[in-house]
Amino acid sequence: MASLTDSNTFNFSRLGSYFSTINSITVAKALSNLVKNLMVPLIAFLIFLGLWSVGAKHVQTSLGVLPGPAKVWEQAISLYDEHKAERAKADAFYERLQKRVDKAKADGKPQARIDKIASRKYTGKETFFDQIFTSLWTVMAGFILASVIAIPIGIASGMSPTLYSALNPLIQLFKPVSPLAWLPLVTMVVSALYVSKDPMFSKSFLTSAFTVTLCCLWPTIINTTVGVSGVSKDLLNVSRVLRLNVLTKTLKIIVPSALPMMFTGLRLSLGIGWMVLIAAEMLAQNPGLGKFVWDEFQNGSSNSLARIMVAVLVIGLIGFLLDRGMLMLQRSFSWDKNAILR
Repeated sequence: MASLTDSNTFNFSRLGSYFSTINSITVAKALSNLVKNLMVPLIAFLIFLGLWSVGAKHVQTSLGVLPGPAKVWEQAISLYDEHKAERAKADAFYERLQKRVDKAKADGKPQARIDKIASRKYTGKETFFDQIFTSLWTVMAGFILASVIAIPIGIASGMSPTLYSALNPLIQLFKPVSPLAWLPLVTMVVSALYVSKDPMFSKSFLTSAFTVTLCCLWPTIINTTVGVSGVSKDLLNVSRVLRLNVLTKTLKIIVPSALPMMFTGLRLSLGIGWMVLIAAEMLAQNPGLGKFVWDEFQNGSSNSLARIMVAVLVIGLIGFLLDRGMLMLQRSFSWDKNAILR
């Protein structure tokens, strides 16, 4: 009886030691991941801020010393305060407008007169945050349009060597064309064809969006074509054995197999589209972050450099977030959940 008790005690002791070892390994792995994913990037960012702060003091420009992190942060706060003040003005304008509408109704004015009063819009200047949302809306419109065009073309040319031979010279011809070369052509075409007394979209928006589309097409077409043409022959043979029709084979076999390359093309296209948009907005003076940068450069005030650097950092941050968003979308669509995606 005593020996049985001793044996049970020994087994429980070994079991407790086993779980303690597992917990230690789990904690060590969690700490390792924390250091790798959080601490290392944070340390690198702090080193960057330190080098920027020290180096900026030694760079003298026509507008003064190059602003350091503290000055840039100060202007970021100032831009946010300006945005809040402008929104307060807009709210006050619409409150006054609503009172005028209510008074017109009480006075029995004609409905046409009331509608004319109610249709008035606040015409205050666009703030920095308004420019951000304008650029985001424009780049997503151009990118989505490019994807809708490029993905079917890439799938078709990947499945058909003849079609690929026909399209490849055109792709290679237009792929290296700079967005600054497309912009004047797009501007003239939009101005000639988009004529309306009550337009749904502004010409500046369409010009920027179509320029983004033209530059986003090629990476998606090329990568989708490569992904589709590289589908395993065994999978294609299975589709023949099962006698799948073209649509079923495309949706069930070809597209899932080509997804990694397709998303690589989409991520490249989105990054290119974001860069193209900023350049197009600067050159054409279309609303957005590019115009904000150019206006501040032309302004030449003592705070202009710091505001430009705020815009540069925001442009980079948005580009990073757009890429991470595409990566998350790729992970949700990918059939191989164990694949390493970066």
